[in-house]
Parts: sequence; structure tokens; C-alpha cells
Amino acid sequence: MELPIRRYGDLMFEYLHPLRRKVYLLAGLIFVTLALQLVNPQIIRGFIDTAVSTTNSQPLIWAGVLFLLTSLLLQLVGVAATYVGEDVGWQSTNQLRADLARHCLHLDMGFHNEHTPGEMIERIDGDVANIAIFFAQFIIRIVGNLLLIVGVLIVLLWEDWRISLALGIFTAVSLFGLSKLRQIAVPAWKAAREANADLMGFIEEQLGGTEDIRASGAVPYVMRRLAIFSRARMHREIEGADKSIIIILSWIALFTIGQLISMLLGYSLYRSGTLTIGSVYLIFSYTAAIFQPLREISNQIENMQQAAAGIDRVEQLYRETSRIKDEGEGKLPDGPLGITFAHVNFAYHDDLILRDVSFQLEPSEVLGLLGRTGSGKTTLTRLLFRLYEVTDGEVCLNAHNIQALPLSHLRQKVGMVTQEVQLFRASVRNNLTFFNPAIPDARILAVLEDLGLGEWFAGLPDGLDTELASEGASLSAGEAQLLAFTRVFLQDPGLVILDEASSRLDPATEQLIERAVDKLLHNRTGIIVAHRLTTVHRADKIMVLGNGRIIEHDTYDNLANNPDSHFVELLRTGLEVDGLPVGE
Repeated sequence: MELPIRRYGDLMFEYLHPLRRKVYLLAGLIFVTLALQLVNPQIIRGFIDTAVSTTNSQPLIWAGVLFLLTSLLLQLVGVAATYVGEDVGWQSTNQLRADLARHCLHLDMGFHNEHTPGEMIERIDGDVANIAIFFAQFIIRIVGNLLLIVGVLIVLLWEDWRISLALGIFTAVSLFGLSKLRQIAVPAWKAAREANADLMGFIEEQLGGTEDIRASGAVPYVMRRLAIFSRARMHREIEGADKSIIIILSWIALFTIGQLISMLLGYSLYRSGTLTIGSVYLIFSYTAAIFQPLREISNQIENMQQAAAGIDRVEQLYRETSRIKDEGEGKLPDGPLGITFAHVNFAYHDDLILRDVSFQLEPSEVLGLLGRTGSGKTTLTRLLFRLYEVTDGEVCLNAHNIQALPLSHLRQKVGMVTQEVQLFRASVRNNLTFFNPAIPDARILAVLEDLGLGEWFAGLPDGLDTELASEGASLSAGEAQLLAFTRVFLQDPGLVILDEASSRLDPATEQLIERAVDKLLHNRTGIIVAHRLTTVHRADKIMVLGNGRIIEHDTYDNLANNPDSHFVELLRTGLEVDGLPVGE
């Protein structure tokens, strides 16, 4: 896989430009470091030549003190440069993480259904961690060492042009060879990152289903699968490391050849009287000063390979685009909304889930949506949020095609309560307002009291500032559902979707939920996705879905009074809707 240097540079410029002051400081520290590394061998050269030519110890003492001071300063500046480099690297890649997370949050649900949360964590954090190392050390290790090599060659040019020319040619050849070797391990490191993402996705999925796994005795199976994923990652990591060894061996060979060149040139020029013994030491010292950067560069090329794999996967993630286009500019009025489905077809992949679905629901009407599992009930409601895009047909609210509405506006006008209530590790206030500071506390407290949560709220140690994950803020299933209703009340949408919000509650708590449902549906349009017939008694209309088609759709009274309707059969038998016959 070829990853041009330009792609490294483009990514670095985009995220380092906002930190340019710190980058300039880092550059200054690097130049000071380079100057000190060039000065120290000159001090030693002077020390040696003075020791050979005179018995006066005073110059030697001063040379020794100067060498110690410059060495100490070199270490201090090196520490400062490392600190600033790490700071720049992590600040820039934290912004990259935030941009990736924001990008993923705007992708449609089709993308998220194909990738587990564990895999996405690895993509957003694991890949970027390798890029962070690259950002933090590239300037110091690569650019700095390249500048050091140039500086050494310039200084050697003053000593003797032949030495500078020979080492310059050799260094250029070495760098060219190393640059060609840099891509060898990139495919292997990319495969290693992908294997790690698969492992993280598997672990996240299994941990999420711990209760079911233990109850069904599937622990041995999970452990075997864990071993398979772990072994695959290990083999990919080993493959990447094995290929990276080629660069290390290349550097050892280059270092040996370079030392041989400097030894032969130094000896020849010393014998001819061109150089002093101190200058010969200077040649050896600067030769080591050249190959130390080459060693650092070879090490960073390995990091560069891993960063290349991360950059490529990050770019792949950025290339993912949502099929949901947020280009609308329309607006919906306040109050209840009318719904129109016109010949709607929808497929997640190839097989249609909804087939030619057409119906209307007037403002303030409530629709009871019935059907067996897999009939398309939940899919239909998700289309109203534009979590998915219709394959054919159109969905309208108050005669506005929802594709002509801004997503943020549409989702403000449509509220949903489901069986599963997602609570955040945050305060009660933030959980209820979704981190919207514009909602006043007085309104929150009024809604909590109105929905029967006043007693629960009174027991919270810190009121609205209580962390839901902290002791004393634990929630029963009923309280969690009521909090979900509170969220919708605070949002004040014109359309409310209730996806069997009371199916898992005890009778006493269900009465509170039923009361909350009545309040929530007042002066709002509603869709009740029901698995139990008792939850649709308040519906104005009933729709029965089967195999993605509308089997029945009429008013509650008409269907209830029609002895041949599916709905009457269900009322007669009292069966759960999941047992509904389809296609009759």
C-alpha cells in the first residue's frame, strides 16, 4: 500500500496549524538542540589538540567545564522539546478524535448496524493513538535529525571537503534506501489494526450480553472465540514486527559501512598531515552524530508505518458518507403534526422490509401500530426520524417532505420513548435536557412532579445535580421510563412515538406510565408500537403490518366492530401481537 508523504503532511498541517505557536516553540528548541550537538564535539576536539600541544592545564579545565555545561543544557533543552512535542501531539490528535467521533455520529444507522461499538472505539481511539505518537515525535526525531545531519555535513565541509562529500553521498544513499523500505510493513500493520478492532468489537459485544451468556452456558464458546480473535491479532502484530526488522538490519549495515568510510578517510588525512588528532576525533564524533539520527529515523519509520496504517483507516472512515443528506431548509409549525406515507418502500440491503406502505394520520390522532416481530413496525417509526432513508416513495409531516427539513429541526419535532432507556453518566439535569442549558430548572421540576416522580426526586442527595451513576440515584425500570417521558415533555414535540414503553413494567408502575402516556399524547399526534393489545385502547386508528405490508388500517371502532378483522380476532383471543397471523 503506497501512502505518499503528501498525505502525512496534509493531515499534520490540518491539525497542527491551530497549535502553530507551540510548533514554533518546538522548532526553536530543536534548533538549540542541534546547535549544542554540533558545539560539543568542537569542544572535545579543542581539548584533545590542546592536551597534545601544551602542558598548561588551565585551558583543559575550562574546556571540561564548558563541555559539562553544554551537555547539561543539551539535556534540559531535550526534555523541554520532548514535553512540548508530546503536548502538541496529544492536543492535535485529541481534536482528530473529536472530529472522527462527530463524523461517525452523523453517519446513518446503516453504517452503525454494520460496525460494533467496540470496533468504532478502536477506530477512533486505537488508530489515532498511533497517529499521536507520530505527531508527537515526527518533528523532533525526523525533521530535527535531518537538520542535524545537514549541520554536521556543513561543519565537516569547513574541515575538509572530501570528508563532507563522501559522508554526504553516503547519507543521501542511506536515506533514499530507508525511505524505500518504509512501506514494507504498512500492510501488515494495517491488518494488525483491523484485527485489534475485531477483537475489541467482539469483547464489547460479549460483555454487553454477559447475563445471557452465563445463563445459557455459553462461556466456553465465548472463550474459544476470544482465543481465535486474540491469536489472529497476535499473528498480525508479529508479521508487522518481522517486516519492521528489515529496517533495523538495514541501519546496522549502514552504520558499519559509515564507520569504515570515516576510519579510512581519517587515517589517510592524518597520515598526510592534513588533520590533527583532534580533528580525526571530530570526524569520528560527527560520523556517529550522523548515524545516530539515521538510527532515530529508522525507528521513526517503524512508527511511521504504524501511523500510515492508522492514517489510511482514518481516511477510510472519513470517506464513509451518510445516505441521509441534511440539506433541507423547511420548518414545521408548533402543535400536532399530520403524517403521510406515500407508496413507501424500504430495504436495509436487498430485501424489502416495507412494501408500498401508504397511509395518512391527521394531526392529534393516535395510531396503534401492530404486527408480529419483523413485520416492519420499528422500521416505519425510524423512517420518521430519518435514521434511515426511504428506498422509494415519500414521508411527509404536515405536507412537508421530511427530506426537505433540517435534521435537527425534524428530530426536535418528533419524540420517542422505547423499552430501552439510555441513561448517561451525568447529572439528572443533563440526562433530562440532553445537555441543553436553555431549559430552566423550574420547568424540569414541574414536569417531574406532574409525572409522579416528585417522591423519587425528593430522595436525591444533590437534586438535579445528582449523578445518575452515583449511590442514591439508582433507578427502577419504571422510574427510568418516566424519566424518558420527562425528556419528551421537555422537548415538546408535535409527534410522539411510543415503542411499547410499558411492556416490561409491573402493574402498579404501569398505571403511572399509562397516566403519563395520556398526558403526553394530549394535543399531540401519536404512534403507539404495541406488542400487547392493552396499550392501544386509546388509539384512534389501528394499523396491522405483516411482511412489510399493511394488512389492516382503519379506525379503532370500525375494526373492533368488524367480526372478520384481524384486530377482532386478537381482541377475542387476547393473544400477544407477536402471535399475529400474517397474510390472510
